[in-house]
Amino acid sequence: MHLKKHLSFSALRKTLSDRFNQIDDFRQNGKIDYPLHDCLMSGFAMMFFQDPSLLAFQQRMQDSIEQSNLTTVFSVSDIPKDSQMRDVLDLVPPQAIEPVFSDFLNKLQRGRHLAHYQFIDDMYLIPMDGSEYFSSEKIHCPSCLLTQSKKGKLRYHHQILQPAIVHPDKRQVLPLAPEQISNRDGTTKQDCEINAGKRCIKKIRKAHPKLKIIITGDSLYSKQPFIDELKKAKMSFILAAKPKDHKVLFQWVNELFQLGEGGDLKFTDSKGRHHCYQWINTVPLNGTKDVDDVNFFQYQIVSKDNKVTYRNSWVTDFIIDQNNVVMLVKGGRARWKIENETFNTLKNQGYHIEHNFGHGDQNLSYVFLLLNLVAFYVHQILDLTDGLYQTVRYKKFTSRKEYFNQLRCTFRIILFNGFEHMLNYILDPPMVRAP
Repeated sequence: MHLKKHLSFSALRKTLSDRFNQIDDFRQNGKIDYPLHDCLMSGFAMMFFQDPSLLAFQQRMQDSIEQSNLTTVFSVSDIPKDSQMRDVLDLVPPQAIEPVFSDFLNKLQRGRHLAHYQFIDDMYLIPMDGSEYFSSEKIHCPSCLLTQSKKGKLRYHHQILQPAIVHPDKRQVLPLAPEQISNRDGTTKQDCEINAGKRCIKKIRKAHPKLKIIITGDSLYSKQPFIDELKKAKMSFILAAKPKDHKVLFQWVNELFQLGEGGDLKFTDSKGRHHCYQWINTVPLNGTKDVDDVNFFQYQIVSKDNKVTYRNSWVTDFIIDQNNVVMLVKGGRARWKIENETFNTLKNQGYHIEHNFGHGDQNLSYVFLLLNLVAFYVHQILDLTDGLYQTVRYKKFTSRKEYFNQLRCTFRIILFNGFEHMLNYILDPPMVRAP
C-alpha cells in the first residue's frame, strides 16, 4: 500500500508535538528550565526506542557535536535530565494527553486504513480488558488501588482498562485512550473494572460519536447494568457468558436446546477437527424482573480423538443465524487480541509497562503509561502503513529484539535528519573501508 505522508513517522510526530504544545504549562514562568513539550517528547522518545538511557546518550551527543537525534528526529530543543523530566511529567494532567489517540485514529480514517477494520455491517470490533501495570508494597500515590493479603500485608497497584479496535484477520491493533482504574474520586469505595468500563463507554462515544461499534469483553461485562450503558451509547455487543456467572441463562438455553429449539452448524476442517456452533435467539439474560432478552451462541472445537480443545459461549444483540454465526464467533474470539497482541506485547516484548519508570506523587506513573501506549500506537501504524518500516522490521531482522537493539545502537551514535533517514541507513548502510 502506498504510504500517505500524513501517516509517516514525521507526520505522526508533528501531530504529537501539536497536541503537547496545546497543554497549558502549569509552572511559573521564572522556574521553567525545559519546555513542557520537550519533557513530554523526551518521555515519548524513551518509550519509542524502549530505551530508559536514551536521554543520557543524547546529551553526550549534544555535548560532543552540539546536535542530537532528539532534536532532529523528535523536535526536542532542550534535553531535560531524567530527574527534571520526571518532576515535570508528574504534574501533567493525563486527560490532556489522551486526545492523541483520537488524533491518530482520525488520520487512519482519512487514509482509508480504518475501513479495513470493518467487521459486520461496517461496524468495528472494540474489545476491552483490564490490566495491572504497577505494583509495590512501599511506593504509592493518592490514585493507587490498595489490596490487603490474608496475612495483612498491603500492596499498592495501578490498573487500567484498555480498549482497542481490532480485526480477527489483522495483526495490528489500534489502541484507544485507556481508562484509569483509580481511587481519585474522593470516595472510600475502591474503583473497579466494571465501573471503569462504564466510563470508558461514554468516553469512546464522546470521542467518536459516529463510529459504529461492537464492544467485546469477558464474562464480567455480560451483566444488565453494563449492557444498559452500551444501549445508551448505541453500541452493539458480543460478550462472553460463563455458566457459573449466568446460571439462569444457561438453564433456559439448555432446556430450549433439549426441546430442539435454536440452530446448529457443524463442519470438519482439513486437520480432522470438528467445529460445532449452536445458537438460540431471545433468551433472558438473568432471572430478574424486566430483564433484557439476549441472543446466545456457543462454539467448541473437538479434535480427531474426540477431545474438546476449545469451548466458549457469548451473548449478543445480533440476531443469529447460520449465515453470521461463524463471523460472530470470530468476533467473540478476537477479544484475545487485547490480551495477547496488546498487553502481552506491552509487558513481554520490550515496552515493559509493568516496569516502574517513575511513580511520582501525582500522575507520573500514568503519564509514562500513556506515553508508552502512544509509542506502541505509532509502531502499530507504521507496521500497518509504512513500506520502509515494514521492510526494515521484517526483511532485515529475524526478531523484534534484534530490530530494536539495532535501532537503539544506531540512534545513540549517528546523527540523522529524521527517522526515515535512520531506517534507510539501517536498510542499506554505507560501506566504510578500514584505514
